[in-house]
Amino acid sequence: MGDILIMQAFSGLSLFSVLLLMALGLAIIFGLMGVINMAHGELMAMGAYTTYLTSVVFEKYLPGLMGAYLIFAIVFAFLVTFAFGNLMERFMIQHLYRRPLDTLLATWGLSLILQQGFRTIFGAPEVGVPMPDWLLGAWQVTDAIEIPLNGLFVMALSLLVTLAVFVFIFRSRWGLRIRAVTQNRVMSGAVGIDTKRVDRVTFSIGSGVAGIAGAAFTLLGSTGPGTGQLYIVDTFMVVVFGGVQSLIGTIVSAFTIAEAQSTMEFFLSGSMAKVLTLLGIVVILFFRPEGLLSLKVRK
Repeated sequence: MGDILIMQAFSGLSLFSVLLLMALGLAIIFGLMGVINMAHGELMAMGAYTTYLTSVVFEKYLPGLMGAYLIFAIVFAFLVTFAFGNLMERFMIQHLYRRPLDTLLATWGLSLILQQGFRTIFGAPEVGVPMPDWLLGAWQVTDAIEIPLNGLFVMALSLLVTLAVFVFIFRSRWGLRIRAVTQNRVMSGAVGIDTKRVDRVTFSIGSGVAGIAGAAFTLLGSTGPGTGQLYIVDTFMVVVFGGVQSLIGTIVSAFTIAEAQSTMEFFLSGSMAKVLTLLGIVVILFFRPEGLLSLKVRK
């Protein structure tokens, strides 16, 4: 029984890793910019399909480098979604700032268009990627407990991306500009910060992180046109529950939700586990409406 619970806890950590990567991108876009991006899940799916296409190209033209395709795929997934996010902000989002309802509707419409685009290009069936040789197998902890190497890789990737986001937001000049614009846009513009450029870079980076989440997701499951919709609600839940604008809150929230859901799925059905998790979040938000670890700002 104990071994099974440990394996279930590790399954929760894998879910935590994907949720954290998704929520980091959304925390940047929604938490810092206040944009409700309903197409965030499709950006993840775009990263997953980019990983799939990279595997196909390597398998056909560079079979001798198949062992390294995943590293290239992660970079390509970030670049493709970064570029798409940049165009999205330039031609749609920047015209809808301070109009959250319009942003919600516009990005929701875009998500439907992207889903249909995925269905037209890749077909309705889900696609998967070949696992590199160095990710096959498992780490044998005990006779009864073994941890898949692909799950360990996804966790290491999520920790690396989280560290990179932390350094970018809190230890770089760009991060300083982003935080300044978030706290006081008018004053930031008055001291010479190009607020429109900051918005574009911020949105693009949030989109790029969603692409990395998609690349990581391919190691745990197959990708279909509706994959993004399966995670968008959970991702918003993580950001709101953790506390908007709080990076630590996002990490704690993703861990709490993933482990709670994974553990309850062992005893209950998947849908019932999700309902109970959502109910618990609603109760906690009733007493802490600003989230678990909301950012303290001077008012």
